[in-house]
Amino acid sequence: MDQHSTSIKLSRRQFLLGTGSAVIGVSFGAGGLAAAGLAQAQQSGMAPNQWITIGTDGIVTIVSPASEMGQGTMTAMPLCVAEDLDADWSKVKVVQAGLDAKSYGNKLFGGAMATGASRTTRGYYESLRLAGAQARQVLLLAAADKWGVPAAELSTEPGVVKHAKSGRRMGYGEIAAFAQVPDKLPQVTPAMLKPIKDCRYIGKGVKRIDIQDKTTGRAKYGIDVRLDNMLYGAILRAPVQKDKPVSVDDSGAKAVKGYVKTVMLPYGVGVLAENTWAARQAKEALKVTWSGDSPAKTYDSEEVVKAYQAVANDLDASKIGVVAEKHGEARENIAKAAKVLKADVQAQHVAHMTMEPMNATARWTGDKLELWTPTQGPSIAAGALAAILKVQPANLTINTTLMGGGFGRRVEPDFSIDAALMAKEADGRPVKVTWTREDDVRHDKFRPLVAQHMEVGLDAQGNIVGWHHRLVGESIYARANPGLFASVGGKDSPFYEGAEISYGIHDKQIEFVRQQRGVDVSFWRAVGGGYTKMAIETMIDELAAERKMDPVQYRLQLLEKQPRAQAVIREAAKMAGWGKKRPAGRALGIAYSDMWETHVAEVAEVSVDKKTGAITVHNVWAAVDAGVAVLPQNVATQIEGGILFGISGALKEQVVFKNGEPQQSNFHDYPVLRMNEVPNVTVKVIQTDNPPGGVGESGLPPIAPAISNAVATLTGVRLRNLPMRPEAVQAALSA
Repeated sequence: MDQHSTSIKLSRRQFLLGTGSAVIGVSFGAGGLAAAGLAQAQQSGMAPNQWITIGTDGIVTIVSPASEMGQGTMTAMPLCVAEDLDADWSKVKVVQAGLDAKSYGNKLFGGAMATGASRTTRGYYESLRLAGAQARQVLLLAAADKWGVPAAELSTEPGVVKHAKSGRRMGYGEIAAFAQVPDKLPQVTPAMLKPIKDCRYIGKGVKRIDIQDKTTGRAKYGIDVRLDNMLYGAILRAPVQKDKPVSVDDSGAKAVKGYVKTVMLPYGVGVLAENTWAARQAKEALKVTWSGDSPAKTYDSEEVVKAYQAVANDLDASKIGVVAEKHGEARENIAKAAKVLKADVQAQHVAHMTMEPMNATARWTGDKLELWTPTQGPSIAAGALAAILKVQPANLTINTTLMGGGFGRRVEPDFSIDAALMAKEADGRPVKVTWTREDDVRHDKFRPLVAQHMEVGLDAQGNIVGWHHRLVGESIYARANPGLFASVGGKDSPFYEGAEISYGIHDKQIEFVRQQRGVDVSFWRAVGGGYTKMAIETMIDELAAERKMDPVQYRLQLLEKQPRAQAVIREAAKMAGWGKKRPAGRALGIAYSDMWETHVAEVAEVSVDKKTGAITVHNVWAAVDAGVAVLPQNVATQIEGGILFGISGALKEQVVFKNGEPQQSNFHDYPVLRMNEVPNVTVKVIQTDNPPGGVGESGLPPIAPAISNAVATLTGVRLRNLPMRPEAVQAALSA
């Protein structure tokens, strides 16, 4: 990490701290940027321009750099600053960062402001702790100068500098009134940060700051934004992706009370109205002729998955696609193996189904746009808007609001673009565009439909000599980040993430074969891990059966050089009572994941109704080692959330395409896990001193294979495909 300070002219009460790719700002007193930041924090809770503001009243305002969508980042990231600042948490205010990637960008996203891929804590943890530590050093130097004592004699307790020899104490607010920033900033290094055992907040049971407002209804989400003189917009998109409007008859829309205007867009037709209901009624009354030339017009998911599987199974060397990872001579060893186990694994499209539908609010003032949006990617939205609107990034103000679920959907800029384009036609009035649930489902950016083929070669003793995993489907990066996609030679790491296994297998090869069928696919919670771990962990169980070994013991053997992995597997098995007799008609299955630098093992207890094919998950036990757990209870909650999200996707969720059109539209035909279907979930967080891993997605990958492995124990039938819906289970049982 680069520890050099940035050279820049500052007032005497401000300084900038260089910590790697981010510029950490700390301000004192009531002047300049600090006053503006603190005033905004007190009035609206939004967007100051630096990390820390220490007011003369002792209030410490800390900027939260990532989007809050229920995962707790608005508590965890400021807590990292407060820890090494030794701030009094009861006097901390947290504000959401505005669009300022130079100051608040995440190094794991190349300096962009984006939230997802379980990168927030991993990307910011050390930098934010260093910011707090250096601010504390400045406070100590200022107090030492004031008292005329060596700084080495001073220490801190929350919000206070103290001098033990004289018994003197001075609050941070008092210091802020006179603090002079030294010409040479004090240097801090990771070695100077508090040991985890000495931390007051990190690893402790600090309550999340957003919970009270959310449970009392005071929290303001994107959908809650209200501006004076606001118009409301609704947009009719083409039934088939990439079709464009050719002509529109809006006579019916004009007859709706409250209708204001029809707006032609590159991808659809919008209407402006005086209220949401009028906008939706006017939209429904539009009669649009579409171009009909979309490459997705013949897309039929039932046929596509068959075609993908054929590609996956064709191992002709000329059709290898892109080699994502290769170690040793997997394919050569498999060709001469004593025995080869094979498996085909498929996963259907799934939607995000966030509780808050897509929405955004925009206002144009001259050539400047201000946007209020529940986005996971402020930098992504800004880049898209600048390109589409042909405006300078400096003329964009993006206010990131709370969001009612993200799961990768809100990294997309489409709903922000809606509001911006509609507002441009509103004669200076702000415009809110809110999608209906039907819009949300039919025009989602779905998780890819995927076909996989696996081959594992064994020697005469049953040892693995080769592991070959091929994945086929539409690329995420080719659309979402084409520059990166090209620069890495057509690799698509989100698509096949999780395929890179830690099991002690020397010879392995992973391949990605891209298909282009015209359907946009995107990020969904855990993305590739949701289906790659299904393939891997069901194969591991099958290999254990081949060796006549217990699945837990087999995993422990393969992971003999991975003590963290072994620890979570042992703990999850112990929690579940692995090896003990289960109630009649029930069985256990286990699966493991080490994605996002977090080790998770999960055991599922299930039963199967052999008449209906319905799978019931009764209990789930999970052990997780995410390294340093900033908020342990929140880690447990995130793992639980990932498990439930994963169960829903594993047993229920599927979007079917026919002639390029999604056939589902709302919860009645796209069922998700209901309250009465939620199993008992027990999570144990194992605290270690390893760097923090990601947790927002980590609970999801192991749950589907754990369920499948339990079903195999019960029935002798190994389910490979997602979702494992009753009709699919019935077919498998009767095959």
